[in-house]
Amino acid sequence: MVTTATRVGILSLQGDVREHARVLTELGAQVEFVRRPGELVGLDGLVLPGGESTVIDKLSRAFGIQGPLRDVIAGGLPVLGTCAGLILLANRLADGIAGQETFGGLDATVRRNAFGGQVESFETELEVPALGPPTIRAAFIRAPAIEELGPSATALASLPDGLVVAAEQDGLLGIAFHPESTGETRFHQRFLDRIRGA
Repeated sequence: MVTTATRVGILSLQGDVREHARVLTELGAQVEFVRRPGELVGLDGLVLPGGESTVIDKLSRAFGIQGPLRDVIAGGLPVLGTCAGLILLANRLADGIAGQETFGGLDATVRRNAFGGQVESFETELEVPALGPPTIRAAFIRAPAIEELGPSATALASLPDGLVVAAEQDGLLGIAFHPESTGETRFHQRFLDRIRGA
């Protein structure tokens, strides 16, 4: 458990912000909602939530926060990205729409909608050795996948076919699914532990 002094921002332009806020609050973090550059100041960590990556990308530019987000990530701020957040955290994007950009930081190539559209969404049990037993229940909702990891990043979880769906690199943690929607808190706890150790 972390102290309430741990300030975690959630990028709140679009997506499943409330779900992340609930998990982080339950784990003892102080949650801040981030929409503008000034709201990044003094944060100990940042969450990039699931949602629509193209919309979050466009809104980040409209709100003038894209550049500041890139700066704090490059500067070493710990970041947890889930689903669309994983896309935004990736250095390289496969199958993005025309003009789509990411914030970068994670040495990975990520493909949008890797499993198809909404009707191909699914849940499965995943082993995550770094988290220990039991397995986690992972919800993939129009989910991305990590097609390639660079040497700086490490895979944390893969599907039976070997497709990587969670990875970390220093203080960055990218997840293709939605732990915040299935009651799984161990990824958020790992993220908070990384903040504490930073």
